[in-house]
Amino acid sequence: MEMNSPVLVLNYNYEPINICNARRALVLVLCGKAEVLDYNQEIIHTSFASIRCPSVIRLSHLIRRPMAVVKLSRREIFRRDNYSCQYCGIQTHDLTLDHIIPRHRGGQHTWENLVSACRVCNHRKGGRTPEEARMRLRRQPFQPPAGPYYAIERRLKGPAAEAWRPFLPASLYEQV
Repeated sequence: MEMNSPVLVLNYNYEPINICNARRALVLVLCGKAEVLDYNQEIIHTSFASIRCPSVIRLSHLIRRPMAVVKLSRREIFRRDNYSCQYCGIQTHDLTLDHIIPRHRGGQHTWENLVSACRVCNHRKGGRTPEEARMRLRRQPFQPPAGPYYAIERRLKGPAAEAWRPFLPASLYEQV
């Protein structure tokens, strides 16, 4: 359990960039690539020593962070569409994915071709396009932009997240 504990990783300028497990964090610290800023209550026992488990580490060199991209998944499609059917507008958590141009007609599995739909609308549309089914989309689908803290904000749950509060912008906790 201790080796899989989440650890917040800060860049050299104290900007949060990732969350890794304790094993990866300890490797970075022991290799001199990071320093520990905060510990949690767990202790990792090895054959030669007992080491306190880090909770927050800071890299010793500034790294350029690549631009985050929102991964295409059911959850992210539903989140983009605000958990509402894009045909009738009903807001529910019992949604399905609908390909605007059906896959058997050459439609791709992309952000621009996927929308959330209630079961009734998805069944009514069937294997047709919205025009053929005489249905209208409420808005055109798009690929949502990833914010600067995309990798972190999705994982801000549990007791570790409360311990990280001094190291994270307050805006992250307002979104959760």
